[in-house]
Order: sequence, then structure tokens, then C-alpha cells
Amino acid sequence: MSGDGGDLAGWIATLKKGDLAARHEAEDALGKMGEGAVEPLIQAIREETDTDFRWYAARVLARIGPPAIGHLTQALKGEKDQQVQRYLAASLGEMGEAAVRPLLALLSDPVPGIRGFAALALCRVGRPAIQPLSDALDDTDETVRSCAALILWQMGEEGMEALGKTFATKEGGPDRAGHDEKGTH
Repeated sequence: MSGDGGDLAGWIATLKKGDLAARHEAEDALGKMGEGAVEPLIQAIREETDTDFRWYAARVLARIGPPAIGHLTQALKGEKDQQVQRYLAASLGEMGEAAVRPLLALLSDPVPGIRGFAALALCRVGRPAIQPLSDALDDTDETVRSCAALILWQMGEEGMEALGKTFATKEGGPDRAGHDEKGTH
């Protein structure tokens, strides 16, 4: 063990250079540190180019969960390096439903790459993202509407079904509850 329970830098160093068992131990220790480990892990992802380390660090951030979401979305918006963006977005995608709304908010980002990584993360979230994406089809921002439609299409059968229902409703067909304009099924 390279780090001890209170040695954040030691655990990050172990995550970078330890053997498999030591890295898993470091993941556990850093995950238990919670929000206090988030910013140092984000900074380490920025500084370290080793993809294995970045993957482990992203897993820890995902494990920390909701306390990391705000930090991750802010870091993602301000990040210029696409490789760093990829790992930050992957962390959000692994968090599931808790990250859906913050990821949806990133669909209006002026940087296409940020929108793209947010889209990939939403696809990774899967089913919990379908209804919020369907709702985003009515957003006032055309970019958000387009992104939501593309993401739903990319999600496969369930996403396509939601997309079809939304467009059927807009064209006077049955609404999302299966009712036509007269209120019948």
C-alpha cells in the first residue's frame, strides 16, 4: 500500500503506478474520501497522460457519484483537451440517472466537442435518460433539440420509440399517453 487513509497524494500516486491490487485498494480509499478527492483527481487526469491512470481516476470519480457532478461539469466546460473531456464525461455517464440533468445542460454548450461527449455520456446512461431527452425535443434551443433527437436515435430501439412518439404527437397523432386529438386511444 503506497497511500494511507489520509494521504490523498499517496493514493493518487498508487492509482498511477501501483500493481492491480494496489490500484484497486487506491480506488476504494479515494472513493471513500468522497468530494474531497474530486478536484485532485480531476487535476491528475489533466496532468497525467497515461490512459490506464485516467481510466482508474474516472472510475473513482464515478464511484464518488453525485458530490462530483458539479465539479465534473464545470471542469468539462472549461477543458480544452479532448482526451481529458472524454474521461470527465465518461465519469458522468457512469453515474447514471443522477447525472442526466447536468449532462442535458451541456447540450447547449457552444463547443461541439463538449456536446458530443455529453451525448456519449447520455447514451451510456441509457434508459433513465430517455424521458428527459424526449422532453428536450421541445427545448427552445434548436441545438438542444437536434442533439436530443440524435442521441435518442443513437440509443437504439427504446430511443427510436420515444422519438417516434414525440413526432407523432407533434403531427396530430396519438400523444405520449396514446390518446389522439379527440382524447380516445
